[in-house]
Amino acid sequence: MFDKIMIVLQVFFGLIGLYQVVLSFFGWYRKKENVSHSPQKTFAVLVAAHNEEEVVGALLENLQKMKYPREMYDIFVICDNCTDKTEAISRSYEGVTPCVRTNPEERGKGFALEWMLNKLWEMPKSYDAVVVFDADNLVDVEFLQYMNNDLCNGTKVIQGYLDTKNPGDSWISASNAINYWFCNRLWQLPRYNLGLSNFLGGTGMCFESKLLKEMGWGATSLVEDLEFTIRCIQRDVYPKINFDARVYDEKPLTFRASARQRLRWMQGHFEVTRKFLFPLIKQGIKERSLTKIDAALYVFNSYNFLFGFLLTIIYYINFVLPMDMNITSLYGYFPLWVAIPLSIYGVAQLPLAMYLEKVPLKMYWRIITYPIFLISWWPITVHAFFTQNNKQWSHTKHTRVVRLEEVQSKQV
Repeated sequence: MFDKIMIVLQVFFGLIGLYQVVLSFFGWYRKKENVSHSPQKTFAVLVAAHNEEEVVGALLENLQKMKYPREMYDIFVICDNCTDKTEAISRSYEGVTPCVRTNPEERGKGFALEWMLNKLWEMPKSYDAVVVFDADNLVDVEFLQYMNNDLCNGTKVIQGYLDTKNPGDSWISASNAINYWFCNRLWQLPRYNLGLSNFLGGTGMCFESKLLKEMGWGATSLVEDLEFTIRCIQRDVYPKINFDARVYDEKPLTFRASARQRLRWMQGHFEVTRKFLFPLIKQGIKERSLTKIDAALYVFNSYNFLFGFLLTIIYYINFVLPMDMNITSLYGYFPLWVAIPLSIYGVAQLPLAMYLEKVPLKMYWRIITYPIFLISWWPITVHAFFTQNNKQWSHTKHTRVVRLEEVQSKQV
């Protein structure tokens, strides 16, 4: 009986893995977006900040230099439960409005955004769209122009291209950067090319104001971006990625800080899976919507990774230690002409994604340490599963000041 269960699980997770492999092929090319519009849309640019006195100034300087009419966008810094000089620094920049929020009981960006949006709707000035950044970000100076183009073309929710501003600082920040390049190219881009929904990444997000008012924010989990994405998909509103609108995010330098951040993500991911998986599958089947079924598979990734880890452990234990049970591995039944190409492609995906994204050659050697980063997701995922009801938000401290010119110079 145990062996039969293991076979069923192998088939199930193998099909999910095969689906992702096939999907990745559609990320080998990129559809060009040549439709441009003159500046028409007005923006409320929200900067989420919690004790970000070291880095918020660099972003505000960056935002003031956007290649978009200055009278068509306003900058608001959400000083969320700050105990440092974030508010004072924000106030020192002309045209920047700091908004102070104090609520120690409801911590996290989801709550802060909900509070800020309610405050925004009460203001006498209205905006066509809302853009959200984190205080440690840097942004391409044409970001708002790209958002303007997409909004004019009818898109209601847009995700900018998430990149890393400090990939060379440590093996951890490099691993995060590789992860971004891979996901952008072989997860997000295939979905865009096939007309499926893309997924929000927490920052560099743009929302049509009318949609936000209709839906309400309502996303207060530890992964508010994924939660809002699913709510949009359920309403047949499909976010899209704009590959030209670059956002540079600062990544942790140490394993401990990265593990704490990833634990928070996985805890939130399990919560969203528990809440939305089955309703999304049911809706997708009923409506015969591949987009909704694809979104359900994306949401299921937390359990996919968890069970993949457990299956691997079981097989290794069975191989190393004498056991009375006979566990069949379906991988042994694959013909070599199938197994070998799949194995090679599995290894080649990282350098392929980096090549397609024109990553500087000096970053390729960082692939050597990436498997350590990847394997570390397994214990983090297991821990997250057993602590998924812990909704305590943890802050990632940012201390290194980097400006846009420095980031762009290193990409040449």
